[in-house]
Amino acid sequence: MRKAGGRAHGGTGGQSGVGSNDWIPAPSVRPGAGSTNPLQSQPIEFVGSFPDPQVDLEPRLPEIAFIGRSNVGKSSLINALVGRPGLARVSSSPGKTTLLNFYRLPDRYLVDLPGYGFARASKSSRAGYRRLILNYLRTRDRLSGIVWLLDIRRDPSPDDREMQELLMESGRPVLAVFTKADKLTRSALALRARELARALDLQPEQIELTSSRTGLGIAELGASVATAGGTS
Repeated sequence: MRKAGGRAHGGTGGQSGVGSNDWIPAPSVRPGAGSTNPLQSQPIEFVGSFPDPQVDLEPRLPEIAFIGRSNVGKSSLINALVGRPGLARVSSSPGKTTLLNFYRLPDRYLVDLPGYGFARASKSSRAGYRRLILNYLRTRDRLSGIVWLLDIRRDPSPDDREMQELLMESGRPVLAVFTKADKLTRSALALRARELARALDLQPEQIELTSSRTGLGIAELGASVATAGGTS
């Protein structure tokens, strides 16, 4: 996979919080510079929800997966990213995504994975979600990159730490995206981003800050996703 932004991280073996194959964001999109989110001008359609990590889809296109805790705002971010309110179902009850949801853009699929760490789900249900996620990350040959969502207000949980290990094990390019940035003041946001990146052993260039409500970072993330997968 060609890293978004055309750069590869220089770290190897243990020098990074998400592995040596990290996904570097595209350059920042400056307000007023004439740059827009490339995903919002593309047609997108919901393909379906599937329980099989090896579901055969046609056409065969690169896939970008979105993973995060069940209350991280994943569906809201996907809707904001593609400019289609209501495309990914947003529920008042976390943990509603229990299958692999595929959305097709002209040259790639966006894949909404089940949220992890949902305390109200049964033990067997949580184990099933974990198996589905793990099998998809390990075996999906068209998986070109993973967008790992983390709530910027929350310290990494044991579930986040476990997911971090799984992402490193998968060997896939990963972009860490901190959500709900609008919940903090501008001064607190910069400090908190540094703290969270340090806790996860991530370099500043390995992360992006976003807010589905205000649109902060959405164009930048769209540019990063649009250049992932080697088709742009």
